[in-house]
Amino acid sequence: MKRLAAWLMAGLVLFSLLCVLVLPQAAFAAERRNIADDKIAERAGKIDLNNCSVRRFQDFPGMYPTLAGKIVLGGPYSSVDDVFKLDLTDRQKELFEKYKSNFTVTPPEVALNEGFDRINDGQYR
Repeated sequence: MKRLAAWLMAGLVLFSLLCVLVLPQAAFAAERRNIADDKIAERAGKIDLNNCSVRRFQDFPGMYPTLAGKIVLGGPYSSVDDVFKLDLTDRQKELFEKYKSNFTVTPPEVALNEGFDRINDGQYR
């Protein structure tokens, strides 16, 4: 009988440890998501004009670094077409029009736009 009570007590202790350690982590996993990960999911594979750095424009010939700098510093934007309100040359307007389908706009996130990270985010080739 003592052995049965010991096994039941050990099982109860293990079950309570499991509840204390595992269940709260599963319940709060959504709260611990990274802001950058949420923005990556929200932009659906496109470059987010309100939350990107200049280096994101390297894939578009002619846009990096001059036009990219103007776009990054000219935000925030409410739509992709707001870029045309900037002081752009005709050539820059043509370039942006050419690649316009690769861009999107989501609400600016302070964590992604603070400091000088939008100009030099430390990512190099």
